[in-house]
Amino acid sequence: MTARFLSFGEDAQAGTFYFVSVTMGVCQLLSLLELFHIADGFEECRLFPRFMQVMERNVLLFLLISLEEFQSKPIVCVQFYLWNILGLLRYPHELVCLTGTPYLKMLWVHQTLSVPVYLLSAVTEGISIVHMLPYWSESEGTDSVQPKGLASMYFYSPYMLMGWLLLLVLGSSLTALLLLKEREEILGSWNKKLKKD
Repeated sequence: MTARFLSFGEDAQAGTFYFVSVTMGVCQLLSLLELFHIADGFEECRLFPRFMQVMERNVLLFLLISLEEFQSKPIVCVQFYLWNILGLLRYPHELVCLTGTPYLKMLWVHQTLSVPVYLLSAVTEGISIVHMLPYWSESEGTDSVQPKGLASMYFYSPYMLMGWLLLLVLGSSLTALLLLKEREEILGSWNKKLKKD
């Protein structure tokens, strides 16, 4: 994405979704495995925050894939960047945790920056959903986006998007509080270890 922006400037926005959507989609579908890793005890993490992150991203990608008119908007590029920054903050830290004890600076960066980046990501997801509402309202009753039958009435309704937006606000708020609590616990235990040494 960065190479495209450096090469094409603002014109890169139009094709960015097509350029990275398959990769992002596969990565987000594979992120469902993280939930099983947590449930099996392979990864030590709280299940609810990770579940919310995975579901937020997968639902938003599903909505984006079905709205071609929206895919070239700048908010989509911002969203993809924030998701990738979160991954860059989390995965190197988890890799170091698997191979040994993480460095205090890496731990601090991961625990401190993940919360505001996650909140920014949740805000941009909410903005994306709000900007999608007119597209769904315009397409209501047409065959271009909506399937036929009962699913079109409930799942593809703009009211469903508003409900998802409310769940997004509640879930991301709770997730942010849990992440802050986790940060306090982890960094507090590290400070106690350093004082003992």
